[in-house]
Amino acid sequence: MPPIAKLVFELREDLSAASMLPAISVGVVFGVILIFFAILFGVLVFSGPLAPFVSQGIGMMVFGAFAICLTIALAGGYRGSISIQSTPSVMALATIGPAIALEGEALFATMVAIMIVGAVATGVCLAAIGQFRLASLLRFVPYPVACGVLAGTGGLCFMAALSMMQVTPDWQVAHSLLESSALWSWGPGVAYGLGLLLITKRWTNPWILPASFVLCSAIFHIGLSLLGVSEEQAKAWSLLFADMMDGTIWPPLHPGDLAHVDWMAVVVQIPKMLAWAVVTLLCGVIYLSSFELAANREIDWNREFRAAGGASVISGLGGGPAGSMSSPLSMLNHRYGVETRLTGIVAALAVGSVLLFNDLALTSIPVPLLAGMLLFVGVGMLDEWLAESRKRLPPTDYAIVLAIFVTVVFVGFAEGVAVGMAITTVLFAARLSRVDSVEAEFTARERSSNRSRRIANRAILLAEGDRVHGYRLRGHLFFGSAHALASRLKQSLDRDPPPACILLDFEAVSGLDFSAVNALCGFIRASHDSGVRVALAGAPENCRTGLERNLPSSVFADLMFETDPDRALERGEDIVIAAQRSDLRQQDESGDALLDRFAGDIERHLDRRIQFEDMAHELREWLEVRDYESGEALVAADAPQDGLQLLLLGRASAYETDGARLRQYGPGDAIGVRGAFEARAATTDTVADEPCRTLVLTPVVRRWLEENRARLMQDLYGYLLTADARGMDPPGFPAADAR
Repeated sequence: MPPIAKLVFELREDLSAASMLPAISVGVVFGVILIFFAILFGVLVFSGPLAPFVSQGIGMMVFGAFAICLTIALAGGYRGSISIQSTPSVMALATIGPAIALEGEALFATMVAIMIVGAVATGVCLAAIGQFRLASLLRFVPYPVACGVLAGTGGLCFMAALSMMQVTPDWQVAHSLLESSALWSWGPGVAYGLGLLLITKRWTNPWILPASFVLCSAIFHIGLSLLGVSEEQAKAWSLLFADMMDGTIWPPLHPGDLAHVDWMAVVVQIPKMLAWAVVTLLCGVIYLSSFELAANREIDWNREFRAAGGASVISGLGGGPAGSMSSPLSMLNHRYGVETRLTGIVAALAVGSVLLFNDLALTSIPVPLLAGMLLFVGVGMLDEWLAESRKRLPPTDYAIVLAIFVTVVFVGFAEGVAVGMAITTVLFAARLSRVDSVEAEFTARERSSNRSRRIANRAILLAEGDRVHGYRLRGHLFFGSAHALASRLKQSLDRDPPPACILLDFEAVSGLDFSAVNALCGFIRASHDSGVRVALAGAPENCRTGLERNLPSSVFADLMFETDPDRALERGEDIVIAAQRSDLRQQDESGDALLDRFAGDIERHLDRRIQFEDMAHELREWLEVRDYESGEALVAADAPQDGLQLLLLGRASAYETDGARLRQYGPGDAIGVRGAFEARAATTDTVADEPCRTLVLTPVVRRWLEENRARLMQDLYGYLLTADARGMDPPGFPAADAR
């Protein structure tokens, strides 16, 4: 179903559902909450030099909340989304205004241009993340970094609340706070903010915030009237916004106002705009992950990022900041059981209705209560992300949170994010360097290749297999772990007896940097000087290229590159076998001792070969003879097997689908035993390594032989049950390993 048709179907379903009236009522409540936060955000951003334009600033925030909530309600993956600008994002935006060295109309127009450019650019980035399905990568944002940024936001909200209440953190003037005019500035706000915090910790009803604000506003005005404080006097004491406002609240700019924009000042603020975008992105990640955790459900992050990106672009075009789904409000909607798009749409329309009025509708809002709401937000964030995090995080991670918190509060958002990422990167590298890069260590005595070998060569490997050392590497090899790995590999060169070959298995390695390549070059040079061959299995292409560029040509030419560890182990075994045979020709007594040790195994092997040849001679009358050229498939994966094949001549290898060799067959081995009993598809490829000849026993022939040549079939079954025919080594030899 097309997206638009699906949206229309969902809206019809919501309108006809029994939950329509509850959804509308809850949507109105959320709309009122969003209006209060939009007003608060406008006051935060448009303070100080921008205070004369707070009316237009509130209008921009209201439009942004309207556009974000409506767009995400229609396009988001979660149908009950309630969305708005995030508090940390707004606080990051609030640090830009005071840094612009302009005044009057030029300051306001430039600030609006910064908000438009930043919000649209952030929206494009969010939409691109969702469009190219990159949202899963953002799940790896370090938790301490996000926690520190949110804690720093709480600290800034707390300080901004004190500033709005005209409280200066200076003990020398603390006594002045008890004067009547000062007491009116901070007393109601502190009482309202802390009281609201205590009440919301006990109850979570969404009516608490709007109802308490309206009630306290009424009490505030009644108190002013009873104490004889006139409206003009309240304005003079900055207890009301009326003296700061003039004109309509939206739109903020007209085409003619663009001439006042100082584009060079916009360029200068790009670092702070980038920090604003990063904080917005972090908040989106945190809100999505926290909602999934609290609601115990998965949502489509890519769709949510696309919706947030589109909403942010629309908001930015109207002068509002970027935003995303609000997990606290969306979680309340989830708990109320009204997860319909209607809730978000109604909330957005309630917010948008404010744009129909001019700034006179805002003149009755008490500044101390708005400061108290900001105090409530700031203390709540400090409690959740600074105090409570101490109980959840280990000391090292909590130290990162504290460092980011201090940096954000006293330096800036961009610096705080940079400090957090730098510390976490260093700690991550230090922790990762302590992870052992060697997953397993083995020798050719403990693990043999899947190649089929003669008894004498098996005897050599059992006696001299310790001279092939293998290391299965893992993880990402980087500058933190490369030195320790190279030192460990170099120590193996000093063993007694010295190794003939060292195998490095890269199959479990996810990647490596140049520092790791450089460390491997040092080890390979030392191995070459000691006369030890090095085999690399499954080495990444950048590893091979780096070694070729940084090693002498003679040293690089001596390396053995193989696609899988089985082939590399086979090369190491060949080196040991060749060296031992050379020594045996010079030391006849050692060769005699070695042969005496395995004389019994050799005798049993010869007896089995005689048994196989006699049995094959008898079976040849009824079995089909097949010849294969080198490289031809005896058995193809996923192709039906038409019978069991007894290998008379040549050698063949079985391979997994990824090309890794499972084992090698030799004369006397049985291939596809189950093919003699049922018609089934093969799971592996078996390919002739050299010209091969087999005898094929089909299910039809097997049944006939069981009825007419029972003794012969008993001999065959007895043979198939033995270790050689099943592709295993005889007792006393190392077990073949598929890897």
